Amino acid sequence: MTRRGSLLPVFLSHHFSLLLLIVAGVLIASPATGIRLPDRKSEPPPAPSYSLKTAVFALGSFWRSEAVFGCLNGVVRTTVGYSGGSKPNPEYRSLGDHAESVQIEYDPKVISYRQLLEVFWSSHDSRQVFGQGPDVGNQYRSIIFTNGTSESRLASISKEREQAKSKSSIVTTQIQPLETFYPAEPEHQKFELKRRPFLQHLIGNLPEEELQRSTLAARMNSYAAELCPPRIQRQIDAKINDIIRKGWPVLRDI
Repeated sequence: MTRRGSLLPVFLSHHFSLLLLIVAGVLIASPATGIRLPDRKSEPPPAPSYSLKTAVFALGSFWRSEAVFGCLNGVVRTTVGYSGGSKPNPEYRSLGDHAESVQIEYDPKVISYRQLLEVFWSSHDSRQVFGQGPDVGNQYRSIIFTNGTSESRLASISKEREQAKSKSSIVTTQIQPLETFYPAEPEHQKFELKRRPFLQHLIGNLPEEELQRSTLAARMNSYAAELCPPRIQRQIDAKINDIIRKGWPVLRDI
C-alpha cells in the first residue's frame, strides 16, 4: 500500500516550532514556573440538544480527509473508516474493495449538506483516476456516499456542476448509496493531532474514546494539518500563546 508522501500536511509554522521548545522545558520546569498538568478525568460526552446528520465521503487519504472537514463551523465529530466495498469488517492492512472514507456528523442548522459537497469538491482532484496525488490505488478513489433521495439529487447536481467547469477530462467521482461505514482502527483517528503531542497535551490528553468523539479534537486535528481557515488558525495561535503565558495547558474551546 502506497503511503502518504507529499499529501501529508507540512509541519506547522515557525510559531509551532517555538511551542515544541516550550514543551521540552515543561519536563524540567518547577511546579511554580512550569505548565501545570491537571488530573484528567474521563467523562462521557454530553448528549447533543439538537439533531445531527451524517455525511460520508471518500477523497483520498483519510488522514487528510478528516482534517479537511474537522474545522468547519457546524461539524461536531469526524471519524475515519472504510466504505464502498463488499469485504466484511475491513482493516487497514486488508481493505478489500473498500475506500478510505471520512464520516462527518454535523448540525444542519449551521452547515448544509450542499456546503459539505462544496468542501468535498474543492479538497481533492476529482478527475484523477485510481488515486490521489502519489497515493495510487482503489482505496483512494473519489466517492460521495448518499443517505436517501435528497442527498443523491444534490450529489448529482454538484457533480454535473463540477464536470461543467472543464470538458477536457472526466470527473471520476462515484455516487453511491451508503451501505456500511466501518470505523478505522484507533491509531488512524485524529492522526494529524496525534502527530503533535503538545496539542494533545493542550486539550487535556483525552482518552481514546473521548478523543474520537470530541468536537475540539476534530478542530485541533485540522489545525495541526494547517487546514483550518486562516482566521481560525490565527485564533488558535492566539489562544495557545495565552495558555503558554499563563502556564495553564488545558484548551477548552476554540
